[in-house]
Amino acid sequence: MGVYLSSPKTDKASQDGENDRLRYGLSSMQGWRTTMEDSHAAYPDLDISTSFFGVYDGHGGQAVAKFCAKYLHQQVLRQESYLSGDLGTSLQKAFLRMDEMMRGQRGWRELASLGDNIDKVSGMIEGLIWSPRRGQVNGSLDDWPSEEGPHSSFHGPTSGSTACVAIIRNNQLFVANAGDSRCVISRKGQAFDMSKDHKPDLVVERERIVNAGGFIVVGRVNGTLNLSRAIGDAELKQNKKLPAEQQIVTANPDIRTVELCDDDEFLVLACDGIWDCMSSQQLVDYVREQLNTETKLSAICGRVFHRCLAPDTNGGEGCDNMTMILVQFKKPVESGPSAEQQPPSSHQAMKVDTSNMDK
Repeated sequence: MGVYLSSPKTDKASQDGENDRLRYGLSSMQGWRTTMEDSHAAYPDLDISTSFFGVYDGHGGQAVAKFCAKYLHQQVLRQESYLSGDLGTSLQKAFLRMDEMMRGQRGWRELASLGDNIDKVSGMIEGLIWSPRRGQVNGSLDDWPSEEGPHSSFHGPTSGSTACVAIIRNNQLFVANAGDSRCVISRKGQAFDMSKDHKPDLVVERERIVNAGGFIVVGRVNGTLNLSRAIGDAELKQNKKLPAEQQIVTANPDIRTVELCDDDEFLVLACDGIWDCMSSQQLVDYVREQLNTETKLSAICGRVFHRCLAPDTNGGEGCDNMTMILVQFKKPVESGPSAEQQPPSSHQAMKVDTSNMDK
C-alpha cells in the first residue's frame, strides 16, 4: 500500500461479450500501483439461464484475488443449494469455501502458482516434488482433494481479497459482497447500491471484531486491514472457538436480491479504485452519458479509469488499481414492475438477507 510507480501504467486488459439477455464489457488497469492485484470473472452463460460476474480486489498480493477469479464461480455451481434454485445460499457457501480451499498443501500450491514469479517457480517445483494430486477420496471423486507435503499445516494466506459478485437468473439479480468493492444498478437513471462497503467502523462489523478478540486502530482491523470482511487474511481468522462467520475478519458475504424490471438499464461492478473517486450516482450519470455515443462497453470502462486517474500520487485517490464490469440489460424484463411502483430498496423490490446485513 502506498508504493507507486514514477508514471502510471495505463494499458488495459479488456473484454466484451453478450448473449440474448445482456451485453457486458469489462476492463482493468494497473495505474500508479507497482503491481496489479485486482482480478475479475465474467461468465454470461454460467448455465442456460444464469450469468455470473465478479470483481476481486487483492491486498498484500495478487494470489487470493486470482484464486477467487479461478474458483469461486465453480464452487457456486457445485453447491446443492444451486441445483435447488437457492442462489443466495450457494453464494454464501462458495465464499466461505474459498478460505477452506486455500488451506493445507493443496491450497499453498495453488496460491504459489498464482502469485508472483518467484513464488510461482518455487511453488510449482515443490508442488510437483512433494504434492502428488489425489483425485480419488474414499472411492469417489473429490472436487478439492487433499494433498500431503511440507505445507500440509498451512492455515491459509496472510494476503486477502474483496469479492463482489452478481448473478443474473431470469428476472432475478443476486449480489454477494465481502469487502469494499461495490455493485450498483441504474434504474431509470437513479443509482441504487446493491452492496454495502464493509468497513471496521460499521456497528455490526465493530461488534464482531471486538467479540472475536480483535481491535480497531485508526480505522484498521488490528491496526493493519482497512476492511472488515475479505477472503483470505487467515491470521485474522484463527479463533478456533468461533465459526467462520464470527471471526475478526470474515468471508461471509452480505446477500441482496432484487427483481429486475423494465426500467433497469445496467449494473456496474467495480473495485474501490473507482469508488474512491466517484459516487454511485456520479458513475451512473457518467455511464448513461457515454452510452449515448459509445456502443463498446469496455471502452466506457476505460474512460471511467481515465476520469478517475490522478495526475500524480500526492493525494492518494485515483492512484489505485482499477477494475470495472459494465452489464447492460439487452431486453426489457417482461414481468417486472415499474421503477416508480417498486424501487430497489430493502423495504420493496430489494429482498435482503437480514442475517448478514450491516446495521
